[in-house]
Amino acid sequence: ARRRFFGTLYNTYSFFALYANVDGFNNQYPQVELEKRPELDRWILSLLNSLTQEVDEHYNNYEPTRAGRAINDFVNDNLSNWYVRLGRRRFWTGEMTEDKISAYQTLYQCLLTISKLMSPIAPFYADQLYIDLTKATEGEHAESVHLADFPAVDEAVIDKALEEQMYLAQTASSIVLSLRRRVNLRVRQPLSKIMVPVINPTDRENIEAVKDLILSEVNVKELEFVDSANDMLVKRVRPNFKKLGPKYGKIMKQLSQEIQLMGKDAIAELEKEGEITFKINKEKVLVTLDDVEIMSDDIPGWLVGSEGRVTVALDITLTDELQKEGIARELVNRIQNLRKSKDFEITDRIAIKVSSHGEFNEAIRDYADYIQGQVLAESINIVDEQLEDEISIDDTTLTLHIERI
Repeated sequence: ARRRFFGTLYNTYSFFALYANVDGFNNQYPQVELEKRPELDRWILSLLNSLTQEVDEHYNNYEPTRAGRAINDFVNDNLSNWYVRLGRRRFWTGEMTEDKISAYQTLYQCLLTISKLMSPIAPFYADQLYIDLTKATEGEHAESVHLADFPAVDEAVIDKALEEQMYLAQTASSIVLSLRRRVNLRVRQPLSKIMVPVINPTDRENIEAVKDLILSEVNVKELEFVDSANDMLVKRVRPNFKKLGPKYGKIMKQLSQEIQLMGKDAIAELEKEGEITFKINKEKVLVTLDDVEIMSDDIPGWLVGSEGRVTVALDITLTDELQKEGIARELVNRIQNLRKSKDFEITDRIAIKVSSHGEFNEAIRDYADYIQGQVLAESINIVDEQLEDEISIDDTTLTLHIERI
């Protein structure tokens, strides 16, 4: 609990405090109206009010354990691992735009509400969190979280359709990330396409609404809809000789060949109707699902995964262009780690030198603007010398030098 809940909540507060202190955020800004807030903000506020409703009910029923689990799941799965991670760049921008103010106000409201919801079962931590939030932002003026009003549910903020859309985004992303892990393809390596089967217009509309979010989260270029999961699988049919042998012994060899040659349409008919008829030596032969074994293989070059009612296929073919972009993203990660290890401020501009390596030079040149933009670099140069900081990308060693300018 200390690591998974309190540690995660502390890290979330620390993230908020770091940027709020840099920008001098407090309550001097008018509240951004709900309809003007981005979808991500409206979703987390909807979930926050659903959570408040649930936690209040558990406390009223004297079930603090269930209340604690609900708060834990919200902080871990939704607030930290989804909202903050996906919205991180909104806090990095220089100007206090309406979007940035909305991000601050939304995260502040979530943290403040969590401090109140957890106060009956984690009184000291909740009080510290509440006091740190309200004093720094000159918000509520209660001396303690235990003297503040318990959160009231605003049912007008709860949007179940939006919660469903984000559930689909989270689930589809989770499937793709697990498929990547299966073949050791890191998220920083971009891929070209995912396919998602849809069986009704509502599911298609809901996934379409969060398509960009899914693609960004799993680092894939394109999402394509297909009519059914059958379009994403290569299916094979094998005869069950124990069942068919006693019935069709004389023509078993021919029937076996016909069954194994069944195409996609014939297999779909068999699965839908439960039976199919063959013509062997002018004789009609009825074969049922019990008479065969249907096996599914991934499409060559693709992986297929399912979770609940969501199925996704991932194209794992790597082109040269995708590989170069992957190298650039890995380099950004290593440079960011170097910035931290050298205690650079988040606003420091830098200059970068990279030791020459034939395999990586083209990627660095092609993606120089992207790399510089991500790490606040004024320049990036490839040099024919060994530098002091060593990094490794895909088992290849490079050396770097970064300096403040």
